[in-house]
This record gives sequence, structure tokens and C-alpha cells, in this order.
Amino acid sequence: MTADRPKSEPNQGIKKPNPVEKDFQMRIDKDGQWFHEGGVIKRPALVKLFSSVLSCDADGQHWLRTPVEFGKIEVEDAAFVITKAERQGTGKAAKIYLSDNIERVHLLSPETPLVFRKSPIKPYSLQPYLLIDKGLSAKISRPVYYQMADYIGEEGEISKEDGAGIWSDGVYFAFPIEDEDV
Repeated sequence: MTADRPKSEPNQGIKKPNPVEKDFQMRIDKDGQWFHEGGVIKRPALVKLFSSVLSCDADGQHWLRTPVEFGKIEVEDAAFVITKAERQGTGKAAKIYLSDNIERVHLLSPETPLVFRKSPIKPYSLQPYLLIDKGLSAKISRPVYYQMADYIGEEGEISKEDGAGIWSDGVYFAFPIEDEDV
């Protein structure tokens, strides 16, 4: 008879290295173009891979993080750009799906809300953004913003408390009235 031996894990006893900080020499411009060492990254699959490990901390610093290395990424405005909108349904039953420049689709909802804030590129006016996961945001492109504004005209959605806005996923997203002080 053989004695029962405890089962061992394949990597038992192997210590994982701590992640190392790297200078990736990467940036994302105001149009959502990714650059490495000054050159545009032309392969969409590579941009999608990098974006899967991208996050933004509470101070607004963007990071690429893998289990073995991490580094800061310069982002001129937002990491992504919303390039397409599609509305299904109308009024309070509407759902608005927003596609970004790396072909991901986001439902405008409480989890991915529409916000208006000052842009680092145009700090004198409010710009629309979609807040997505890992602290990241996607800038709403001008054509998509106008398309969303057209939804207001089609629906006549105006709340006396919140002003003009749109419904998606059961939530009313108000469009701000800009002041000269903004």
C-alpha cells in the first residue's frame, strides 16, 4: 500500500516576481490614435490588446498594467472616442448603444453614464464623455453628440427640473445649459 500524499499545485513553491515599472513611450492623442515611440500603432488588434490592460487612477493618470510590468501612458483627452450611436426604442423604454473606436459597444446606462466636463483640449466649454470601466472615459465625437441631440428633438424630451435630455436604460441623461463661467 502507498501512503496518501498531498496533491501539489504545478507552480507550488515558485515565487512570482513583482511587477516592474517600465517606460512604454506610449500616448493616446485627442482623436483616440495610439502611438508608440512616436509612431502610430497601425494594427487594430494591438491597440485592442493594449486597451485591455489600460486603466485610469483617481488622479487621472493612465496606466498599462500586466502581471509582470506597468507604466504610465500619456492621454491627451480621453482614452477612447465614441464613433457611433444606435437607439432602440423610444422615450423611457429607449436603449442607446454607443460604439467606440476599438469596436466595443457600451449601453448608455447608470453603469456607463453620460457626463459633461471640461476637456483638457477645450477647457473653456463642456464636452460630453461616456464613463466606462476601470476609471476610463470615452469622448463623444461631434457627429455622435449631434445625433444624440437629435433624439431630444424627436422625442421632445425636456424635464422641467433637468432641462433637455435623453432616456436610455430607464435613466434620464440631461444635457447641460452652458454658462459663460464654465
